[in-house]
Amino acid sequence: MNHYSQNTDTIAAIATAPGKAAIGVIRLSGPEAIDIAGKAFSGKDLGQVPSHTIHYGKICNKEGAMLDQVLVSVFKAPHSYTGEDVVEISCHGSMYVLQEVMDVLLNFGVRHAQAGEFTLRAFLNGKLDLSQAEAVADIIDSEAMAAHQTAIRHIRGDFSKRLGELRDKLLNLSALIELELDFSEEDVEFADTQQLRLLLNEIRNEINNLAGSFKLGNVIKKGVSVVIAGKPNAGKSTLLNCLLQEERAITSSIPGTTRDYIEDSINIDGILFRFADTAGLTQSVDILEKEGIRKSREKIGKADVVIYLFDMEKDGMEDILADTNMLQLQVPCLFAANKTDKMDPLVLHERKTALKQHLHPLVFISSKYHEHIEDLKTELFSMLQLERIKGDHTLITNVRHFNILRSVVNYINDVEQGLDRKLSGELIALDLRHVINLLGEITGTVTNQDVLEAIFSRFCIGK
Repeated sequence: MNHYSQNTDTIAAIATAPGKAAIGVIRLSGPEAIDIAGKAFSGKDLGQVPSHTIHYGKICNKEGAMLDQVLVSVFKAPHSYTGEDVVEISCHGSMYVLQEVMDVLLNFGVRHAQAGEFTLRAFLNGKLDLSQAEAVADIIDSEAMAAHQTAIRHIRGDFSKRLGELRDKLLNLSALIELELDFSEEDVEFADTQQLRLLLNEIRNEINNLAGSFKLGNVIKKGVSVVIAGKPNAGKSTLLNCLLQEERAITSSIPGTTRDYIEDSINIDGILFRFADTAGLTQSVDILEKEGIRKSREKIGKADVVIYLFDMEKDGMEDILADTNMLQLQVPCLFAANKTDKMDPLVLHERKTALKQHLHPLVFISSKYHEHIEDLKTELFSMLQLERIKGDHTLITNVRHFNILRSVVNYINDVEQGLDRKLSGELIALDLRHVINLLGEITGTVTNQDVLEAIFSRFCIGK
């Protein structure tokens, strides 16, 4: 990380993922990017071409033998991703070719880029603020539409704009309070205390709304962890296969077929769901089955939501409630009454009526025949309030942002208590400055080297 503070050398990295592909891209950035790429490239004089142009030619090794025919894209400062001169070399996607081209560039004086260093330079050169830069990593990591859309809102600056507006209001009032300190002997009042209280309340509400969105935002970012629990032979593996629309889990009429949890993911309406089929909940003397049940309970403890599946023909209310009480669930639980296809219609109606009095939320399904599975999905969305992703809501997905926002609320409370206790203007101004600086830490207006290293080290090389 020691190079993060040095922004004068020229860096290069393979920007595409390892492995065989049709195309591989090498990216250069820095004051000598165009000159060094031009030394390796046989074609046009890159120093003379306009910015944002693409040129065909070849790259040779130091012995003069051709390595590949390439396309070279030139982006001149400041109109580039990093704000520096940037060159991107598109080769054929052989790792051998890419490594050989990198060796040529290294021989001409570039150094290997560190993780996230291109985006770090974009931040340092004012092309992105810090929260936008973090959203770049979120876009790369996004596995479903909702995660992608949330990251896009951050990278286009929606979150930063909201914070900036709040911070500017606080800066104006802070300046007035500090101005009063300069004229304390004249007993002049520049800041309206009532206006400050109103503004603090407005900001606290805004910050609490943003911080309150973190749970949903984090679920969307990482995917919804759903554990299917229930007694042996309730149809858990059949339900998993039904949801995934493939034979992922072995199904059998023999209880205890699943001895460990089986996990797989599926995209439902733009949200990534990670479903896990677990071993049946029972009192067992079988060592393997007991271990499977232990792992199941461990998995349930880490879930975002649990589907408790039961055989509505065989499982009684006491058994169902005993199981869920034993699990001591700390997360939402959706009750799913399975095997409706096996019941007489009149008995089914009576059973449904009885179950509805005690269990909520509750859906009735037949996983074997894929009946009412859409009802189950709809209920999952409703329980997790996933409908909030629709529209243009800003959701917090970053734990760093969440922790800072909680600290902001604490300092706002300190300012209000200081006003109530009629503390001196110096102390009020100090607490206000803490709030202002904390908001600045999110966007990078206020930051330090350790924060930058922690953030950008999680980026991939070449980004």
